[in-house]
Amino acid sequence: MLTAETAAAWLHAFAEKINENKAYLSELDSAIGDGDHGSNLARGVQAMEEKLQAGGLETVQDVLKTAAMALIGKVGGASGPLYGSALIAMAKQAGEDEKDVASIVKAGLDGIQKRGKAEKGEKTMVDVWVPVCEALKSGALTKEVIQNAVDGTKEMKATKGRASYLGERSVGHLDPGAVSSGYLFEALLEGGILDE
Repeated sequence: MLTAETAAAWLHAFAEKINENKAYLSELDSAIGDGDHGSNLARGVQAMEEKLQAGGLETVQDVLKTAAMALIGKVGGASGPLYGSALIAMAKQAGEDEKDVASIVKAGLDGIQKRGKAEKGEKTMVDVWVPVCEALKSGALTKEVIQNAVDGTKEMKATKGRASYLGERSVGHLDPGAVSSGYLFEALLEGGILDE
């Protein structure tokens, strides 16, 4: 179940995954972007952790909004605004109904698409968020669904963001934002939030 505590634990697990894979994310980004996705996100999740640990957060909405503000304030590049937009939209939706995880994550996807104007198939984080939203709605989210979505970005040609400048040369590389989004949803799965 999603509560202020489990939401904070979910984001904490996400932060751990980002820190463990910081170099890998930046390496992926070096191939098709600025090479700073890992270091940028690591800086952001550190700020997020500090804010979350300060406590005083009573609702899921509080937790998600606090995380959003920390990421927007600290993460450079596109990933800060995109993750921030996702979390702000998720916080808003959690204010309506904090038990409905599928709707909360779907609101996050809408927030990303509103900010980044990306559609599925353009080799971005959206390519992970869309199948995850579908799987959450039908109660079928597994690690395999997440992994397949992340791996699916490898053979796509980027038509959005920095990687789109590479055209065909972007094919054969995983999208860093898709990989970091994969960590977010793996953390969600591992947090027991979806267990009834």
